[in-house]
Amino acid sequence: MISKDYTITSMEGIHARPATKLVRLAKEYRSNISLKKGDRLVKLNSMLNILTMGAREGDTITIIVEGDDELAAYAAIDQFLTEELKNH
Repeated sequence: MISKDYTITSMEGIHARPATKLVRLAKEYRSNISLKKGDRLVKLNSMLNILTMGAREGDTITIIVEGDDELAAYAAIDQFLTEELKNH
């Protein structure tokens, strides 16, 4: 299992466009990929799951990856979040 915290610095937070991209990316891997914010934990298999988290600028989220291809999945998700969560 791999987990990493990210702080959202994008003023828009995680909105529909990046949530959709994140779900598509997660579906490319067999590993279970989850997003945690506070006490809530959701799987990255639905854009709605991500949007209901209400991840906004300044929030800390945790990505948790577990499975056969977790290293590859983690690397792809890490790159996406590192690029997507920064201010544009």
